[in-house]
Amino acid sequence: MNNKENNQLDDIDYKILNILTKNAMLPYTDVAKEVFVSPGTVHVRMKKMEQMGIILGSHLVIDYTKIGYSLSAFIGIFLKESSLYNDTIKKLLQVPEILTMNYTTGNYSIFIKITCRDTNHLMELLTNKIQKIESIERTETFISLQESANRPLEL
Repeated sequence: MNNKENNQLDDIDYKILNILTKNAMLPYTDVAKEVFVSPGTVHVRMKKMEQMGIILGSHLVIDYTKIGYSLSAFIGIFLKESSLYNDTIKKLLQVPEILTMNYTTGNYSIFIKITCRDTNHLMELLTNKIQKIESIERTETFISLQESANRPLEL
């Protein structure tokens, strides 16, 4: 196991996290069997980690291509002024196809991941939604040909 800097967690907590990051839908009874504790212990420890703010929730991992969203792209956003970041994020949050947004160093102020049905849908989002935001100076788009890894951190 890697170095654990948060001394509020023990090896059992980390084992529980590792198991559930691979499959958040796994019943606590199955987790308990793997960790050699009771299901109640798993439940109590999960609640503790939620209260500590370590666990922020869980979500489904969806293969968007299976529901008609076959294109993923990354967009680097140049802001007119860095002070416009918070306002820009609020406006970008209104675009449901944006999956992630990151405030970055380097060339871009914001780097986003977006999913679309196709290139026409991408063009519509860029020209009618994203580039219409007044604080955005310009964008640079990178179309993903294939996602080779999307995995949780092994703790």
